[in-house]
Amino acid sequence: MRGWRRGGRGGDRGAATVWAAFAACALCVVFGAVLALGQAVAARHRAGGAADLAALAAADRALWGEGEACAAASRVAVAQGAELVRCVVADGVSEVTARVVRGPYRPEVRSRAGPPGRSPGRSPDPGGGVP
Repeated sequence: MRGWRRGGRGGDRGAATVWAAFAACALCVVFGAVLALGQAVAARHRAGGAADLAALAAADRALWGEGEACAAASRVAVAQGAELVRCVVADGVSEVTARVVRGPYRPEVRSRAGPPGRSPGRSPDPGGGVP
């Protein structure tokens, strides 16, 4: 303990406390950013799931008319915690857009569903009938 003076080494007294406070603040900022990113990703996934299920519901009711198909899609989207922004049914293929509002995030996701190999404005046989 030779050379040790009362009061430490002069100007270094309390420096570790200041560095620890800065480190704690930096960790809080990083933690907040990670939480915000997680909330945005969760909202996007919820909107995607709602859009997929709503498109399937609309495609299931496509033969009953666009009004009935879009009403079914809206019910499914609301049940998933989303809102139906857009719904179009053409040639048995439904295309819907669902939005989820979670805090400051409002992701919109578009999804399509219908019989295999069919899309609006396209022939059912993409090969043009050639075997």
